[in-house]
Amino acid sequence: MAITSYPFDGQATTETEYSHLFRELQTSGVAASADANALRVSGDSTGMNVKIMPGFAILRGHAVRSTAVETLTVSAADTSARTDRVVLRLDPAANAIALAIVKGPPGGGAPALTQTDTGVYEVPLALVAVGASVTTITAANVEDARPFVGTHVGTWSTSTRPSSPRLGTLGFNRTTQTWEFWTGSTWAALAPTVTWSNVADRPGSFPPSAHVHRWAEITDRPASLPPAAHAHGWPEITGKPDAYPPSSHSHSWSSISGRPSSFPPESHSHSGYLESGDTIAWANGTKRAHAHQVGGSGTYYAVWVDGSGNFGRNTSSIRYKKNVRDAGISPTSVLALTPRVYDRRDFTDPDGNPVQGRRNELGLIAEEVAETLPEIVCLNEEGEIETVRYDLLGVALLPVVQDQEQRIQALEAKLLELTE
Repeated sequence: MAITSYPFDGQATTETEYSHLFRELQTSGVAASADANALRVSGDSTGMNVKIMPGFAILRGHAVRSTAVETLTVSAADTSARTDRVVLRLDPAANAIALAIVKGPPGGGAPALTQTDTGVYEVPLALVAVGASVTTITAANVEDARPFVGTHVGTWSTSTRPSSPRLGTLGFNRTTQTWEFWTGSTWAALAPTVTWSNVADRPGSFPPSAHVHRWAEITDRPASLPPAAHAHGWPEITGKPDAYPPSSHSHSWSSISGRPSSFPPESHSHSGYLESGDTIAWANGTKRAHAHQVGGSGTYYAVWVDGSGNFGRNTSSIRYKKNVRDAGISPTSVLALTPRVYDRRDFTDPDGNPVQGRRNELGLIAEEVAETLPEIVCLNEEGEIETVRYDLLGVALLPVVQDQEQRIQALEAKLLELTE
């Protein structure tokens, strides 16, 4: 195995050998304080350009220095957003370190860095967000990505501290016998002495943790203690009675055993109101003579029922009416009505029993009536045609009778003229 050592007097040393040597002494990055502007990249809204400040950097044992502000042009924007990367690129074949922009894929993330051991080696300086179809790079589009070279560890006294320290410079102070570092504005202890007075967010008091005290340690303890609330098992009680008469109490329905599943109703009556399932009493006049005395006003009323099940009297007095006007019902509309015979649909009663609908029933079809005489058709709560007001059918027939009466009178008059 060959052994190579360098550099020595009179010995040719290659750049690769120097690179291997210096990269062990210093990492790659910008040689400046971490808060400095050395090689900082910015966008100033002057088109698709970025500017790089002067600075010094080390790349894999090679050095580069820029003494003026450099301007690089970003490639034209794509129809999709992308992220480009500004780098310092070491190219040993070209014997140079240069600034470059690596274009990212449209719609993708930042391109990867090229960092080989003997070929091209790139150090990032910034990321540039290139929006879709933009024509200007602003300061907000640039994100700083500079790495900085490591800071050497030193030893000094308080009076011989470095005069121009970089941010993060670390050393051992022989005067104070402590490790300290430069914050950018002052020297701070790396491991400061912690005292209660310099602890941040310390509590003002501490609640005692769970603990116990022995009875002998308690001061002012009582000589005797009244018993606290407690319980005894029934077998432990002496002198207990053999039986107990029950005191006044109650039982919930669910706790009663042997209860009947239903109760036949006792003899009773209802007056003045109807309930679901009740039938109307014969006092509605259907089994009474017309002149039979009735209660209240002494008058029978036709009854209406609304969609909520409420009853109402059918009244005809002018006292309950306004805006009275001629109906204008055409006799033709009434004569167009067609009587029908039909069967009622089968249904299920409230007890779940199937019931056959009434057969061969005589009546009108509400939808057919609505086509010629909508005045006597009722709608339900959903606006659907529901029924025919058969009580108004007689009123609707009056124009027919009146029209026929006029025709009869005209014919009689004409016949009279012919006979004279």
